[in-house]
Amino acid sequence: MSRSLYRNLLFPLLTLTEPEVSHDIALRALGAVAVVGPLVRGRLAVDDARLRMLAFGLELANPVGLSAGFDKNAVAVRGLAALGFGHVEVGTVTPRPQPGRPKPRLFRLKKDKALINRLGFPSLGALAVANNLRHLARRNFVLGANVGPNADSVGVEDFVASALALAPHADYVTVNVSSPNTSGLRGMQQADTLATLLEALDWLPKPLLVKIAPDLSEDELGAMVEVIQGHKVAGVIATNTTTDRPPNLESRQAAEAGGLSGLPLRGRATEVIRFIYRVTEGKLPIIGAGGIATAADAIEKLEAGASLIQLYTGFIYEGPSAVRAINQGLLRALDARGLSNIGELVGSRV
Repeated sequence: MSRSLYRNLLFPLLTLTEPEVSHDIALRALGAVAVVGPLVRGRLAVDDARLRMLAFGLELANPVGLSAGFDKNAVAVRGLAALGFGHVEVGTVTPRPQPGRPKPRLFRLKKDKALINRLGFPSLGALAVANNLRHLARRNFVLGANVGPNADSVGVEDFVASALALAPHADYVTVNVSSPNTSGLRGMQQADTLATLLEALDWLPKPLLVKIAPDLSEDELGAMVEVIQGHKVAGVIATNTTTDRPPNLESRQAAEAGGLSGLPLRGRATEVIRFIYRVTEGKLPIIGAGGIATAADAIEKLEAGASLIQLYTGFIYEGPSAVRAINQGLLRALDARGLSNIGELVGSRV
């Protein structure tokens, strides 16, 4: 499906329903895509050695991944991977099943190319998601599992329980300490608390990533990075959604509570990436997320220091061909600059 067809026909049709309803429809459709996955991948995936990346000890076909939050329960992973993603991250997964916050809890800010969500980790629970992941043992893409706590038991034990259940079936595990929609969760980004959490996960046999918020000061970010570098953490994801509301938002739902994602977050996410890259001297791999919809957005994140990038809101607004368009744009950028691999862009404008 072309981007213009998606933008002009399918996306407007999907927006006729409540955002969460249309999201469920899209997941069911993507689950069906898995049946013809090789055919879809043949049309949409960009297979070029110049896009291959090595990060966290993992080899990825390209730097473009899908962020956690889109497929929370791993019900459409093969269909999503067929669209050409180099990696797919599922979750956030909680130890026990929970419904999340009351509806409505997902809002489109179409004028701003943004979303606000206050979902609160609706999850089938770690055992059910682990069973879904078990069926993905044979795959040609990197699979990540994003874990978090239940709303009534925010603490180290919940992270450990979910990681224990999911790590055997994933290529890496991300701890989500930065969602604004679970009371008390962001407090786990404080240095002492984060150190306790990471110490409890030092045993993990798979690469461990930490997803951080964009709403931290440089001092807070610096303290987090110092703790992270003192433990067996393979990298960070920068960033999660923001509680900030830029004054130039135009959509009438801009005042809704929750985390804001999409275009308004792009600049701040890039600042956080650049800061982390600088203070770690490029030694801590970063997955850049926040406001990425085009190849230019992806290049901005890579140049700031991200080794990989993730889409979520941009994927919703741009559609199934977004991954192909970004990867093709990255190749054009390499040609224009006379570069031989996408890794040469990483940190090139810090």
